Amino acid sequence: MSLRLAPSFRERLAAADRALIGMWACSGSPVLAEVDAGSGLDWLLIDMEHSANTLESVQIQLQVVAAYPITPVVRAPFNDVVAIKQVLDLGAQNLLVPMVSSADEARAAVRAVRYPPEGVRGVGSALARSARWNRVDSYLQESAQHTSLTVQIETAAGVEAAAEIAGVDGVDAVFVGPSDLAASLGRLGQQTHPDVLDAVGRTFHAVKEAGKPVGVNAFDPAAADAYIAQGADFVAVGADVALLARATEALAARFLPAADDTARASY
Repeated sequence: MSLRLAPSFRERLAAADRALIGMWACSGSPVLAEVDAGSGLDWLLIDMEHSANTLESVQIQLQVVAAYPITPVVRAPFNDVVAIKQVLDLGAQNLLVPMVSSADEARAAVRAVRYPPEGVRGVGSALARSARWNRVDSYLQESAQHTSLTVQIETAAGVEAAAEIAGVDGVDAVFVGPSDLAASLGRLGQQTHPDVLDAVGRTFHAVKEAGKPVGVNAFDPAAADAYIAQGADFVAVGADVALLARATEALAARFLPAADDTARASY
């Protein structure tokens, strides 16, 4: 039996004639992941850095999402050989590595993603969902074709090194994180501060000049529109937990007396 894997995020970006729109899956719930996957959005970012997602919950979400045309991307908890190996072996074809601030860190991520001799990824395809337990022909030899790597620039140092980071062979795309970038620039919580917007714009330019797709996180619709106008190739415009939080708050504001605000805020 021979199975075929889905197109990678790299292939989706190359074929797109518009910005690809996605969202975050942070709840760890396969039910919410399936709700997200059926939304009609282009891509879904399953997060392991700032959520309760575990290896087991990520694998279940990848299995659930596979029934839908959306492209899943998994953010590893950090740039680590073992963590990346485990996420890839779960069957994640598309990896996002956070906090990449130099070309050396980008090269380390590439090595973690690739098998020897180009990299250091441990070989366990017979044991793992990545190769569908050795049901994908030539997976070991062709894994680089099935796997995409996006690195996340979210520090002032990363902005300055953006051209070198994007130029690393094996880096398929760069994703900008304005929240941590704002903190790195001394503008904590001010993702739309002019200094932050300027840094994002400079990163866009450097990555584009290197010939790589560039994306950004933008939960504010006006900011997302502006980034798309600037040439963003992919944008994350929301998160399941944030959407649920705002929607439940709206229900409370609509149906509960205003005097109950204090009681609700105490929890």
